[in-house]
Formats: sequence, C-alpha cells, structure tokens
Amino acid sequence: MLDVTVIEDPEAAAASLDPIRGRLLAELAAGPASAAMLAGPVGLPRQKVNYHLKALERHGLVELAGERRKGNVTERLMRATAASYVISPLALASVQPDPDRFRDQLSARWMLALGARLVRDVGRLIAGAAKARKRLATYALDGEVRFASAAHRAAFVQELTAGVDALIRKYDAPDAAGGRDHRIVVALHPTVKDPTPEIDAP
Repeated sequence: MLDVTVIEDPEAAAASLDPIRGRLLAELAAGPASAAMLAGPVGLPRQKVNYHLKALERHGLVELAGERRKGNVTERLMRATAASYVISPLALASVQPDPDRFRDQLSARWMLALGARLVRDVGRLIAGAAKARKRLATYALDGEVRFASAAHRAAFVQELTAGVDALIRKYDAPDAAGGRDHRIVVALHPTVKDPTPEIDAP
C-alpha cells in the first residue's frame, strides 16, 4: 500500500468523494476486509457495500488482497491502494488554477495556485517514475517559525528571497548539456491550529 497517491481521473475523484465510498476507503486503509465485514461499520447491507467496492475497484482505489471461503460463499478481501489520497487539479482540468495567469508573491490565492500546480506536477512525475521503475529525485523542507513582529517576518522574507535568489544564480546552468530543469517553490503562511485560520492584520 502506498502512503499517498494522487487521483487524476475525474470519475475516480467523484468516486472517492462519495461519503460512503470515502468511509470504505478509510476502513480499508486500516487493513483488508470483505463486503460482509464492512457492512456493520458503515451501516449498509453487504450487497450495497459490494456495489460501492466494485466502483472503487474499477477506478483503482481498492484492489483484491485475497479470497477466503466462508460456508458456501467465497469472500473477496479488498484493500485500499493507498493510506491517503490527494485529488489533482487535472480532475478539473478545464478550471484548474494557473499560477502563470498572474504573479503576486503576497497573494494567498497565488500561493494556492502554486500548491495546486505542485500536486499536479508531482503526481504526474510519480506516475511516470513508477511506470519507468525509476526513483524520482525530489526534496522538501517543512518547518515552523514564530516571528516576534510583522517587521521581523518582512525581514525574514527579504533575507529568504535574497538567499534563494543567490543559490539560483550560483547553480543555474541553462546551457548545460544533459542538464535537467527543476522547479523551486517556497511558501510562508500562518500556521493553522484550528478550523478557523488566523488572519493577520494588514
């Protein structure tokens, strides 16, 4: 089972967003189970559960883990293909965010468009690397910082921008034969500690 996988197909995305199917995915992420075993936890008859499982299987969100005999019936044990799922903007390709339409480093919505592109691009890279049976060279940095004031935050952003710009100038080799382009995304936003995000005063 993968830790996380990206859903690109619109029909697969719709299947995963169905509340019953989402509950089944959560149950199956904990371990293989049959329709009969899942009927109680989700509060549906076995036949209804089996219908939903077949829809999820059709879209590659669950797979057969094994079979077992129970009386005169052979039960299919299903498992989730991933512990969690992310829906790519490709599932809504005609209205997916495009950070190239505008560029505003202080815009939260532009940051959101960048994040959407990151999900889309990395999802496609993962699929390509898996198909080619190659490792994907990526790196991510995640951390938290508490600023004493808005002025300190602005100074941090200024220094961070200067530092990253210097590294780009140092290592960028646009004419290198055999070189490969890489995208860099750096984001800074308030930490979300509850369902209501903290809004900074301007």
